[in-house]
Amino acid sequence: MNDTFASRVDGKARSSGTVRILVWDAPVRVFHWLMVASFAGAWLTAESERWRLLHVTLGYTMLGLIAFRIFWGLAGTRYARFAAFVRSPAAVMRYLASLVTRRPERYVGHNPAGALAILAMLLMTGAVGASGWAAYTGTGGEWLEELHEGMANAMLALVIVHVVAVVASSLLHRENLIGAMVTGYKSGRTGEGIRSAHRVVAALVVAAALAWWWTQWHAAPPAQSSNPAAGHSASARGGGGDSDGD
Repeated sequence: MNDTFASRVDGKARSSGTVRILVWDAPVRVFHWLMVASFAGAWLTAESERWRLLHVTLGYTMLGLIAFRIFWGLAGTRYARFAAFVRSPAAVMRYLASLVTRRPERYVGHNPAGALAILAMLLMTGAVGASGWAAYTGTGGEWLEELHEGMANAMLALVIVHVVAVVASSLLHRENLIGAMVTGYKSGRTGEGIRSAHRVVAALVVAAALAWWWTQWHAAPPAQSSNPAAGHSASARGGGGDSDGD
């Protein structure tokens, strides 16, 4: 039986014999919220030439986070591993059917529908990042920039669907899924939780992101002066030099 699948249970059984258990380790939570912040920042700066470096920096940050999540999906804790939540299409359909009947199957970790959305966002992030890199480095033409923008819009739509689904699942399951991704804790049975939050790994992820942002900040070209008085003064000096030469 899958690690994260408990069983179909009614509301009474679900509320009895449960304790507060640690489900989401610190690296998973840090990855999630860094992705949220990076995507939001990249989206808001997409059309601004002034903030282009920030846009690119956040895009590369997302690619780095995806690389880490793949690693952690293979070597991480119980509910972080892909093997614990990637399921067959039949399992997804069965879970969706249970939602329709208002007797949702209970999963301690990601449910099948949520797992599908996570995989889709990981793949979409990689595609958006790769197309953005190609467009930024001049590898492709204008069509590649349009493709990058189109995939970014598709990813935004996917994020919106994911948020709506999380809110709906929270109501159906009567548990705060967003809060669980902040604290790491959910309600479950004794023995279902993970033993360690792996905060050191999470701290290393944060440190790597901050170090990357720091190097990009210091590599940025100096800003052009936008002081009108300074520009007028420079023009006057240039004009004075011309009159001396007449």
